[in-house]
Amino acid sequence: MYLGYQASLDWLTAVHGIVAARSPLPRGLTVFVAPSFPILESARRILAGSGVVLGAQDCGTAGGALTGEVSPALLAEMGVELVEIGHAERRRLFGETDAVVAEKTAAAALAGLTPLLCVGETVRGSPAAAARFCWEQVTAALGASVPPERVVVAYEPVWAIGAAIPADPDYVNDVVARLRELLDQPERAGRARIIYGGSAGPGLLPRLESVDGLFLGRFAHDPAGFGRVLDEAILRASLQP
Repeated sequence: MYLGYQASLDWLTAVHGIVAARSPLPRGLTVFVAPSFPILESARRILAGSGVVLGAQDCGTAGGALTGEVSPALLAEMGVELVEIGHAERRRLFGETDAVVAEKTAAAALAGLTPLLCVGETVRGSPAAAARFCWEQVTAALGASVPPERVVVAYEPVWAIGAAIPADPDYVNDVVARLRELLDQPERAGRARIIYGGSAGPGLLPRLESVDGLFLGRFAHDPAGFGRVLDEAILRASLQP
């Protein structure tokens, strides 16, 4: 809700141009956006042909008569591929429990969407305690039906959301490395994808070797800032074996 309707369209148009100017992107590098519900149809039109993945900020738990909700199936029909679930604001302000997050995660996966599962500790403690807390949130959300490699985990320490600066890179690297150890089990074929959010912006990605990407917020509202982060991601991807 930082941006209004027209400002959102202008931003999406700028993002399309920034991505197009750098295309084709390196293999394995994905850009996604998750605008407000009323913007989704226009976003799909603006981003057509860009390769940018369209996401939504939330979804309902199922289809049917749920006034005011948006079902995962409707999002999928619109061309949405990814949906944010369990953001700290949804948990804190709207009372979404682990059970609700799990229900939404299962419904999104069933509709063919990739759940972008937000996790993070509320207060800063040790990296080990934070990793364990996030692991418990992830496992509660996945239940027995959704494997970790089916989702993207967005690690957003709640105490860093909206802060002037992100969490310390050494702390984030430690937490994510520990969380990955807990999630990546030998019997599983896939690898959990973990990105960092929480006051993320230009200059951060090169310092986060443990993460797979960034979940940007207000520091990408200036398209030039988004472009700088994308350039950092392109450089990083080009150095991968």
